Amino acid sequence: MSMAGNLRKVTRLGRAGGLRKVARLARRRPRVDLSHPARSPLGSSVVNCVTYRDGVRTHGGGDVVDAVERVRKQGDGFVWLGLHEPTDQEFAGLAELLDLHPLAVEDAIEAHQRPKLERYGETLFAVFKTVCYVEHERLTASSEVVNTGEIMVFVGRDFVVTVRHGRHGSLGPLREDLESEPRQLAKGPSAVLHAIADHVVDDFLTVIDAVQEDIDEVETEVFAEHGARADPGRIYQLKRELIELKRAVVPLGRPLEELAVRPIRVVDPEIQAYFRDVSDHLLRAVEQIASFDELLNSILQAHLAQVTVVQNEDMRKITAWAAIVAVPTMVCGMYGMNFDHMPELGWRYGYGMVIGVISLACLALYRGFRRNGWL
Repeated sequence: MSMAGNLRKVTRLGRAGGLRKVARLARRRPRVDLSHPARSPLGSSVVNCVTYRDGVRTHGGGDVVDAVERVRKQGDGFVWLGLHEPTDQEFAGLAELLDLHPLAVEDAIEAHQRPKLERYGETLFAVFKTVCYVEHERLTASSEVVNTGEIMVFVGRDFVVTVRHGRHGSLGPLREDLESEPRQLAKGPSAVLHAIADHVVDDFLTVIDAVQEDIDEVETEVFAEHGARADPGRIYQLKRELIELKRAVVPLGRPLEELAVRPIRVVDPEIQAYFRDVSDHLLRAVEQIASFDELLNSILQAHLAQVTVVQNEDMRKITAWAAIVAVPTMVCGMYGMNFDHMPELGWRYGYGMVIGVISLACLALYRGFRRNGWL
């Protein structure tokens, strides 16, 4: 069913009916952390629905409709609604209530978006790529190093809606940290947006530090004594995972710059300074990824050069031994010809002399090749 069809359906049935069901689920267990891979134990995409006033969490219940109407009636505070992989049916009533743009709603449901920032009237829609490091005992050519997810954020004058996709990136600890700083949270929904951006970028730096350990391990192996025997598949795997990390990090630079520089109605001016700090941290992550890419290219080229050197050494050894073996082969080949008159055939010491000449010639060749480093 299309998004427009869902909105018409919600209009016919009344928006409150569908949202009451969501609200009841949120009210039963208002603090659900979806850090595990399963869907919400509530049987719904709702993770949490909380109202904040003056940076303090209120106890007005988890009913979405009532919370939004109460905030708008009082003209103070905002509602933070957290969702995890909602369906279009679950999101339709919320989109109608908060007047969310259909294109942004479609992006939030479908996921697989690039990091971006879009403005629809007085509503901001931000997309963040989340990353986590996949632990492994030893890096192989098929190891998964970086796993990605997404967080979409709708920011309005009196609401924040976070939509999370993926098995990691839970915002439960982030919410608790924000609630411990009511002065920051009192600055409104833009404070939540900044906290999410800062959290995402901090995860970037954590994953980058872990990836650096894998790169150091591969570099040590390549430049070891038998580095030519290292598996080049590990280097290619790291480069592929680094590309995945780059897709999450690099495109976020422009949205953060816009949040830090351009005046936006729903972003508190005091929060913009914090976005500049996040942008600086992101720049550090981008520079590290670029350096990793260059380092992996250098490691790969060094490995290929080592393989070429080893192959050349093997070819020289083979050539040297072939030259040594050629001496007895030539002599024996000559005396293997069935001629009646050949030198020294009738001499008593002819056999010993031939063996001695062959041995001296092979020894001379062997010493010469050893002196020149071929053997």
